[in-house]
Amino acid sequence: MANFRSVDEDFFDDLEETLIGADVGAQTAMQLTDELRDEVKLQNAKSKQDVSKVIVDKLVDLYRSQGVNEDASMHFAPEGPTVILLVGVNGVGKTTTIGKLSAYYKNAGKKVVLAAADTFRAGATEQLVAWGERNDIPVVTGSSKADPASVVFDGVKTAIDTQADILFVDTAGRLQNNVNLMQELSKMKRIITRELPNEPQEVLLTLDATTGQNAVQQAKLFKDSTDVTGIVLTKLDGTAKGGIILPIRNELHLPVKWVGLGEKVTDIQPFEANDFAKSLFGSLLTESE
Repeated sequence: MANFRSVDEDFFDDLEETLIGADVGAQTAMQLTDELRDEVKLQNAKSKQDVSKVIVDKLVDLYRSQGVNEDASMHFAPEGPTVILLVGVNGVGKTTTIGKLSAYYKNAGKKVVLAAADTFRAGATEQLVAWGERNDIPVVTGSSKADPASVVFDGVKTAIDTQADILFVDTAGRLQNNVNLMQELSKMKRIITRELPNEPQEVLLTLDATTGQNAVQQAKLFKDSTDVTGIVLTKLDGTAKGGIILPIRNELHLPVKWVGLGEKVTDIQPFEANDFAKSLFGSLLTESE
């Protein structure tokens, strides 16, 4: 767009390459470029501003068209505590996301409890405890290498006994195709539903935007193994464009519910497709608004 001169075949070739570079994926980029060829002609878009607007509108349409009849909102139990599990591989920002989300809901007036069920990764429990202290939120912990399901059980009991509104559960993130890990997640869910039959309300898969196409594979494996209800896309403050959102929605029909935008506790917000599409193009769009 910076070198924009006219809408010709070279322009669309460059656009396709740019979309692939933003982790949109080859299949989605080709589909999008083909649709844009028709749309640009249809709307007779010739200026940089007009073309930018058509592209953004088409990105938003593509995202939303894959989510017809999907519910991207957060769900809460009609009574008793709501349980929200965070799943994902190590290093994607699960624990940090719990710290941010717990502060978000506490500031909204909810009573929150955390359960440190990632008992295998060195420092995971200490990291969650630090977030709890920072936000003045209680954290249920177990001993190192303790059975994660026992921590979940204690967390559920604590949430019920203290009449908490939300229990966030941090889970282990060893290799996503590890059979033991998936059995562990199933065991946690059985324990939760035994105590709270309608729980967990949410199983949020945390994905790192900087991992690009690997995130699609992670999402597939977790979706096959557990009832993922939505995605948290982290680390959008770096070089990652987060275009991975489109193929995930395209191929897996999983809604993105939250995005992480930095290190501060407030750097998390609900995902908005329109804002996201505009952010892919940065300052280019301010001229057309």
